[in-house]
Amino acid sequence: MSNYSSIPSQFLELTSHHSQYAGIDTKTTLKGSAAGKVVFISGASQGIGQATAVAFAQAGAKAIYITARSVKGLEETKAKIAKENPDTQCAYQVCDVTDAEQVQAAVNDCVSKFGGIDIADANAGNTSSWSKRIGESDVNAWWQTWEVNMKGAYYVVRFTIPHLIQSAKKNNGGYLILLSSIGAQYLVPGASAYQTSKHAINRLCEFINVDHGAEGVKCFSIHPGGVPTSLAKTMPDDFHSTLVDEPELAAGFIVWLCSGKADWAKGRYLSSNWDVNELLQMKDQIIAEDLLVNRLRAKS
Repeated sequence: MSNYSSIPSQFLELTSHHSQYAGIDTKTTLKGSAAGKVVFISGASQGIGQATAVAFAQAGAKAIYITARSVKGLEETKAKIAKENPDTQCAYQVCDVTDAEQVQAAVNDCVSKFGGIDIADANAGNTSSWSKRIGESDVNAWWQTWEVNMKGAYYVVRFTIPHLIQSAKKNNGGYLILLSSIGAQYLVPGASAYQTSKHAINRLCEFINVDHGAEGVKCFSIHPGGVPTSLAKTMPDDFHSTLVDEPELAAGFIVWLCSGKADWAKGRYLSSNWDVNELLQMKDQIIAEDLLVNRLRAKS
């Protein structure tokens, strides 16, 4: 097992949270912050995606459109949204994020029903076995992780961005969240498929900022914390002790990012564990030193 404290220079040394706290509380501090907004979420049938949908309802979203492969899970999420905020509209579509036509159809249906998309959250994810080195890996399982994590995120990005640009022009929306991982910056033997795909997600976030930041799109790649989701539990047993975070932590952090308080940090990797008030205090340093992005470090 790779020691997560072995590369401290890659992460900000801020107070670490494991559940929602006052700064990102969607029932109090962020209540009303999503008013009038339409939110599109992939992978919303359980875990972090489901918690994020509920959090946006708590924050007053006008409508939430959810997708996943499980009808039962989507129905559960829809019911939770209605319970938290009966005024938040909800619709869903069964969707495999690796299928471009299905993703495009879901995006089009969302726009048809609710008039646009202000916030998009590419939450769907996958991982292959961490017990196989590259030379011993299953070819299909290794690439399937990239198919879901990278291609799936790209499809959500590709088909929502035109609507996010319009939202940015009309009501200062245009928020895009990509689910990354703290693992993107590590080299754990056997985890090549998952960790390289998440590293690529961070770079994709930077490219979205380069290509569409001037049009108002505000993209963030985030570590959702160590959440004991069904996906995370497929990791080796040695890593299970790190799964101590509640899904509501990432959910609240995502709503906070989409509230406009961190627009200055667009195009960067951020961790849901970081205290947001302390993060705001580092704004000038992060911008001046161009922190929280992928760069090659070389000595002259």
